[in-house]
Amino acid sequence: MEKKEQAKQPLDLLDILLDQENREPIVLQDENGRQISFEQVAIIPYDLENDRKLYVVLKPIDKVEGIADDEAVVFVCEQDKQGNTVLRVEENEEIAISVFDKYYDLLEEASAKKPAKKTTTKKQAEKKTPAKTAGKTAGKKTTK
Repeated sequence: MEKKEQAKQPLDLLDILLDQENREPIVLQDENGRQISFEQVAIIPYDLENDRKLYVVLKPIDKVEGIADDEAVVFVCEQDKQGNTVLRVEENEEIAISVFDKYYDLLEEASAKKPAKKTTTKKQAEKKTPAKTAGKTAGKKTTK
């Protein structure tokens, strides 16, 4: 009896980002084709002038020039011409800071609901994870 092999559908990056069970690094390519691994910190939906976008905060696992070990990068989720989800570094510093502020607000809300857990305050988090918007890590696709 022959087994019917199912063709593996490539996973869309958005499916990977939204998978709460996924603990694997997110691997992106920079503009030079170098693969860079990131730890997913948060996914933040954010409204900007009646336009709702999805932002992703990623912390580099690999050393990236211009990004300190305690810093993270804000990416915006977009779709390419083929309809695939891609990440682009958010280069507008005001938007990146606003996304981080929303992330900190969500952390505070979560800590208010769970008072037994010790969490980082917004002020402490700002010292540890400032917004970084350098365009050197603009990602294209995941290699998962």
